[in-house]
Amino acid sequence: MNLGILQHKDTKEIVKESFVLLCDLGNARGSYYCFLKIRGGNCMRIIMSGGGTGGHIYPAITIIRAIQNEVQDCEVLFIGTQQGLESDIIPKEGFDFCTIDVRGFERRLSVSNVHTIIKTIGSIWKSRQIIRKFKPDIVIGTGGYVCGPVLLAASMMNIPTMIQEQNVIPGITNKILSRFVDKIAVGYEAAIKNFTNRDKIFVSGNPIRSEVLSATREEGITALGLDPAKRTILISGGSRGARSINQAMVQVHQEFAGRLDIQLLHITGENEYNGIVGNLKQCCIDTTKAGNIIIKPYLYNMPQALAVADIAVFRAGAIGLAELTARGIPSILIPYPYAAENHQEFNARVMEEQGAAVVIHDAQLNGTRLIAEINELVNSPQKLDGMAIASKKIGCPKAAESIAKMALTMMK
Repeated sequence: MNLGILQHKDTKEIVKESFVLLCDLGNARGSYYCFLKIRGGNCMRIIMSGGGTGGHIYPAITIIRAIQNEVQDCEVLFIGTQQGLESDIIPKEGFDFCTIDVRGFERRLSVSNVHTIIKTIGSIWKSRQIIRKFKPDIVIGTGGYVCGPVLLAASMMNIPTMIQEQNVIPGITNKILSRFVDKIAVGYEAAIKNFTNRDKIFVSGNPIRSEVLSATREEGITALGLDPAKRTILISGGSRGARSINQAMVQVHQEFAGRLDIQLLHITGENEYNGIVGNLKQCCIDTTKAGNIIIKPYLYNMPQALAVADIAVFRAGAIGLAELTARGIPSILIPYPYAAENHQEFNARVMEEQGAAVVIHDAQLNGTRLIAEINELVNSPQKLDGMAIASKKIGCPKAAESIAKMALTMMK
């Protein structure tokens, strides 16, 4: 079976007929499992779907919060998978959570993909059952393969649908769904050319947590024990860390230890922390005595770290970049080389082209190169200020509100 059929401009009716047949068969096959609490009233009802990684989950949460700020009475149901991070995160956020059994396609021909197709058909039927019971006014997807069955089912049922694409290069699920949904919110203007249904697109920017904007430099300095007189360089490879960045940072710490003008706040990731601290000890660097080095395995108060950062050394995930640009932080970006469709590279190049970042290929990253780039920025205040202005210009701090208002318009 060729997935390309779903991208054909005349296939929507074919899919719809098959979908209705499947649903008729499904109605006789019993009930489904769901954590759903059905409530009464005339309130607005929203189904949100997205998952697998935080990059899909947290934008969804932010959009939901923005919609709740706009309407007085709103019920939300989140549809995800039991295996994804959403099964842990979403219930803790206080939302009703429901699961479907679906998995992503391998990017090659395989027997596994045949099983995935069968699961997808079943998950479309289950999505329809959930949608019929919940009766949403709109269904919104923020990426990840779980969105496919949910948004496809909603579209076939003529319920208003929207997807939000965070990256310059859209994921395969959103690329397919773009043929069926009513609106497409994109994080970057550069993403428009990668969709064919451009009349559906509006540039919203990527949703970020409100705490990113509300955190103050003074709060960050106090909470993190930093020196307000020094420039702060924030280094993070994401929640799980990035080995190549961490390895390069060993030499960076050696170079900058004891400097009076800068301080390094390095988030290693849980799995990398002990190795980095151990390597520094072997190099006779005691981070507790250096006076300008703070190394942590994980940082729960990242908004406060962003509030104090003068330079960031980051990967190029869409939401991380959205947070950097919302605060106007210049950056040195090392795109993750194994990201799907190399999308981090494209994200980073947009930043670089607009003067907000310096980009280093992961394969070319080492301590010497990173030291040189940091010194170039620290020793060029005018260049750094220009990058900060460019970063701020790219930022879309009201992205969630923009998406929320579009969603409300679609529901009228």
